[in-house]
Amino acid sequence: MIRPVYNLDGSVVEEVELPKVFELEIRPDVIRRVYLYSLTSRIHPQGRNPLAGLRTSAESWGAGHGVARVPRIKGRGYSAAARGARVNQAVKGVRVKAPRSNKVILERVNKKERSLGVASAIAASADIKLVARRHRLNGLKSVPIVVVDDLSQVRKTKEIYDFLTGLGLKDELLRTKRRFKKIRAGRGKMRGRVRKMARGPLFIFAERSCPAMSAVRNIPGVDACSIHYPSISKLAPGGIPGRLTVWTKRALEELSDVLKLY
Repeated sequence: MIRPVYNLDGSVVEEVELPKVFELEIRPDVIRRVYLYSLTSRIHPQGRNPLAGLRTSAESWGAGHGVARVPRIKGRGYSAAARGARVNQAVKGVRVKAPRSNKVILERVNKKERSLGVASAIAASADIKLVARRHRLNGLKSVPIVVVDDLSQVRKTKEIYDFLTGLGLKDELLRTKRRFKKIRAGRGKMRGRVRKMARGPLFIFAERSCPAMSAVRNIPGVDACSIHYPSISKLAPGGIPGRLTVWTKRALEELSDVLKLY
């Protein structure tokens, strides 16, 4: 698989052959499992104390007293002794179906399966049909996009924006900008998930940290990562393969060393 290498002004300067990882079979089932592993591994276990609401010596009076047979606290006087306890409808009572900290949330997968999921997500980024389902390519005939290494030293967001619009991705950037303003419906907006964000292009650099990473993140929906830390949540957001990726030439050369199994 041969792809053109673009300059910062959008012109083709040479051609490069993609690594063999891009020729792997696309496995949506494995990508989904690895994504669920990545999602659930970030969830912190939390729950209630198993004895919450049960630390009381309340006992039921039994039948024949003209009152409900719920446990009642022990004390002098009718007002104190008639108060219910332990049951879920009582004040400070037990909670029904309370969350437990020992609940198994993590979706475990093997190490080789994790590597296969990341490699399959990378291979899906070279399928023009899958990428066109999620992005507005506007005549872009080949994916992924390969750029010269000078891109990693760009410091201004405007230069990154002009580079993407020069490739014909202006409608894609407008789509991510409009979706960034969309407010989520339902209870999710009360729990830290107020806005929906569309996912745009993903920039992959060879360096672990470079000036262009900060410039890229200022564009709504556009992400950046290092080839040394490939994240399935960025390569396949939502567990759905086919994200538009922008690689530097050096990142492609180091891809085979990172994914040693392939």
